[in-house]
Amino acid sequence: MSTNLLAPARLERVWNSKLAGAIVLALVFLSGAAVGALAMDFGVHNRQRPPVFGTLQGRAASFERLRKELSLTDAQAEQVETTLDDFWQYYRSVLSDCKQRIEQILTPQQKVLFERLLQESNK
Repeated sequence: MSTNLLAPARLERVWNSKLAGAIVLALVFLSGAAVGALAMDFGVHNRQRPPVFGTLQGRAASFERLRKELSLTDAQAEQVETTLDDFWQYYRSVLSDCKQRIEQILTPQQKVLFERLLQESNK
């Protein structure tokens, strides 16, 4: 008896179609999660958001937006910039006062955690 190599091989059903679909779906989800995590790690999400007002970049961006959208004259721009600088000083003073008052309430361990939270929020 000779074996014909060209004859179609008889394949048995090895995979259950629902199981195969679930595995493919899980792999697609995990791949998306991995790509998302890498994007977050490389800071892609930060480039999509405008800078926070509390930073120098945020202050400059806010001022430039006002200057452009309101078509401020040079004299108006100077007054607006002075007003924003005054607000910035007030804002920093209020934040500093608030931080000091909260630290007076916390235990030493909580102060360490609080400082870490503040650093994370400024990133």
